[in-house]
Amino acid sequence: MSGGGLLVAGTTSDAGKSVVTAGICRWLVRRGVKVAPFKGQNMSLNSFVTREGAEIGRAQAMQAQAARVEPTALMNPVLLKPGGDRSSQVVLMGRPVGELSARGYHGGRQKALFEPVMGCLDELRSTYDAVICEGAGSPAEINLRRTDIVNMGIARAARLPVLVVGDIDRGGVFAQFFGTTALLAPEDQELIAGYLVNKFRGDVTLLEPGLEMLHGLTGRRTFGVLPYAHGLGIDEEDGLRVSLRGTVRESAVAPPVGEDVLRVAVCAVPLMSNFTDVDALAAEPGVIVRFVDRPEELADADLVIVPGTRGTVRALEWLRERGLAGALARRAAEGWPVLGICGGFQVLGRHIDDEVESRAGAVPGLGLLPVRVRFAAEKTLARPSGTALGQPVEGYEIHHGVAEVLGGEPFLDGCRVGEVWGTHWHGSLESDDFRRAFLRAVAAATGRRFVPAPDTSFAALREAQLDRLGDLVEEHADTDALLRLIEGGAPSGLPFIPPGAPDLPGAPAAGTPGAAQ
Repeated sequence: MSGGGLLVAGTTSDAGKSVVTAGICRWLVRRGVKVAPFKGQNMSLNSFVTREGAEIGRAQAMQAQAARVEPTALMNPVLLKPGGDRSSQVVLMGRPVGELSARGYHGGRQKALFEPVMGCLDELRSTYDAVICEGAGSPAEINLRRTDIVNMGIARAARLPVLVVGDIDRGGVFAQFFGTTALLAPEDQELIAGYLVNKFRGDVTLLEPGLEMLHGLTGRRTFGVLPYAHGLGIDEEDGLRVSLRGTVRESAVAPPVGEDVLRVAVCAVPLMSNFTDVDALAAEPGVIVRFVDRPEELADADLVIVPGTRGTVRALEWLRERGLAGALARRAAEGWPVLGICGGFQVLGRHIDDEVESRAGAVPGLGLLPVRVRFAAEKTLARPSGTALGQPVEGYEIHHGVAEVLGGEPFLDGCRVGEVWGTHWHGSLESDDFRRAFLRAVAAATGRRFVPAPDTSFAALREAQLDRLGDLVEEHADTDALLRLIEGGAPSGLPFIPPGAPDLPGAPAAGTPGAAQ
């Protein structure tokens, strides 16, 4: 195989594109195929820092691990980090290049990014046997097709076959498959090779007549029906949806080693970023992780975490409005553990000077840590390592805020005062020995008879979950047909399904220069 490729599109956001892409990558690499993931444009507050110091979507880093390759900026050349309802920070090739409104981005900047996005894809295809691309949202977002650089825009430019994933657990998957296809231009429909049903519960034989009818209506086959899989625990691309209150991160099935459990409450601050930091805690037997947004929900928590956020000042205001700021202060005074990570660390400090992110200027923090924070125009992107609590620890940093630590005990790059801890380091809890030491400290402070499991390896658990994704593809998809698709492209002679894409003012006509952009 040389330079093969596939675009995994979805009928909706959260249809399962990220995990299907990861599953295909893991299945291919187990076959001996040199494969890489790719997503031209990603909108997410969950990001990661590569070894070359580039910021990319956390999902693409996870997919790179599935492919057993080192993640690079080539795999996610454009990352959009929402800073509110109407604007996002644009990260190009791992570095921030400015803030843009949605109208400003789709009005011109996105089209200008098409060439560098295609350059990254071309470079990956020249290096790897196969590149598995992930789309965004739906390819049938007809209002955005003219400036598309992540779905059919790159599929048509690179002649990639497209596999459309639908979440049957939500219902309406046949209408979604048909409607997605029927709203595309003829040149785009030529690349829609077929469908993949995701999250199916029950007897697949009951579904098969519908799949046959779908084939008759569209001329396109279904490449597999993936069953609903519980407890995948894979890094998510976007924020937790709908209501965060009461959401529990998936925990290990094993019972606690000690007599007690530890309860962790994570404050669901606005624009929460890298909430995957708590996944390593949720993987520990006997640790229960919940997202909360009311002060009374902190009452039975052994540890409260204030996580990262793209809006530190906004998060601070939210904590005060909700009464959580007062609850955190009471916890600190009573010696109950609090951990602030990145933006959460900044919130716990005495003073914030922000002329960059919120432009709010001087703002008093919660005053639980002796720290002053000044926001710098240049973003810190780093992969630090060190020692804390007598154990080796690694992490990654993504922040504009620069912390001046004025006291307390050193803790990673931050500090500790009593049972209040703060650091800019994301991912530190993935270091097994450090995580166990930290949990022992929490248990000692709270009087809980909790004992960390001696052999929990977060890296091994993540590998096992990626293997589960590969197994789902291998066992429930037509892998021979998928391989032919990746190697040879979309089948010829696929029928056009009317009505096709409507004409949009200012959109290039099909077949003209720029139509693929």
